[in-house]
Amino acid sequence: MTQIGLLILVVLGAIKAYLILTTGVCTSTKKLTGKTVIITGANTGIGKETALDLAKRGARVILACRDPKKAAIAKEDIIRESRNKNVFIRQLDLTSLKSVRKFAADILKSELRLDILINNAGCATIEKKLTEDGLEVQMQSNHFGHFLLTNLLLGNVRIINVSSTAHRWIKKLNLDDLTFERDPSDNKILNIYGITKLCNVLFSKELAKKLEPFGVTVNCLHPGAVKTEIFRNAPTWFQIIAAVCIPLFFKSAKEGAQTSIHLAVADEVANVTGEYFSDCKIAKTSKLAKDLELAKQLWEVSETFVKLKPEERHF
Repeated sequence: MTQIGLLILVVLGAIKAYLILTTGVCTSTKKLTGKTVIITGANTGIGKETALDLAKRGARVILACRDPKKAAIAKEDIIRESRNKNVFIRQLDLTSLKSVRKFAADILKSELRLDILINNAGCATIEKKLTEDGLEVQMQSNHFGHFLLTNLLLGNVRIINVSSTAHRWIKKLNLDDLTFERDPSDNKILNIYGITKLCNVLFSKELAKKLEPFGVTVNCLHPGAVKTEIFRNAPTWFQIIAAVCIPLFFKSAKEGAQTSIHLAVADEVANVTGEYFSDCKIAKTSKLAKDLELAKQLWEVSETFVKLKPEERHF
């Protein structure tokens, strides 16, 4: 092996060691017996690992998933590994506002309580297209769908939104073009993904402010670069790069779920709200994500896009 090759191996090894040492782990042993949890996108990846962990803690876990067949397989796995039969499937397609409303109505009718809502589902690098509601598909799946869902289920519920460090890519947010039809610079699939993740942070900030008087907490998080199926719709060239980089530098789904689990169970964050977490601790956001006036304006625009009805408004 040449000296250059050896140096590359040493550098890669050092990077991998650093990633392992800095990966946050939820150390709480708290049980969730008697608690009800909803996790969107819980049939695979981070969502499934989060569901498994919370099921092991005794929670009643609702898997909110678009594909019932895939959800059924995940449910069987979770019940088998957790030995908790209180795992249920409810169909939810975040790219359909009709589906979101039906899901929420069914939950409010069938569930006696709801304690934790984890808005985990998301998509990335999907070709730009509009949903049946006339909204850009990544934007609706990652932001608008969860915005509506959360508003419909508001109550004494701990809310956890899975965002991403990708929000840092975005230096401006044009609230007049959230369908990405005007500004060419925003019309790229990776840029749209970053915008959706910025919206997750801004939504969390504004909702936390609105709910603070009621003692309800809202936080968001960056799970890390995680080996999941989120890039399954990416272009071939992107998947080739990912195939090389993911095994070396990405977390496993179980590692990626740790911060979501931490926010759901840890006593030390029980009264923390409006924060952004990474590796189970509070982290810094971009400057734009701290703009509370922008967060307020995004809320107002989002109400319009999802056609939030007067009876659905809590504020």
